[in-house]
Amino acid sequence: MDIDQIRKEIDRLDQELLRIFNERASLALKIGEIKKVQGIPVYDPTREKRIFAKMQAANPGPLENSAIVRLFERVIDESRRLERIRTKGI
Repeated sequence: MDIDQIRKEIDRLDQELLRIFNERASLALKIGEIKKVQGIPVYDPTREKRIFAKMQAANPGPLENSAIVRLFERVIDESRRLERIRTKGI
């Protein structure tokens, strides 16, 4: 593969990541609605730790586990922020 082919593949993967991030966020919003109705806090540190551990255990590399945790921290932080914003009016 040449650089242009590799970049096209990266672009394709970026589009797939975008779709996946938004799908995940939509699901997080549904969970946020349920949490609000049930009076459950948005932040669940135990759940987050389980996610990080699961992703590290499944990580084939080349990203280091610490990088995987940082990436998932951002994704979860944004999901939590979205839950808080969107569920205020529910």
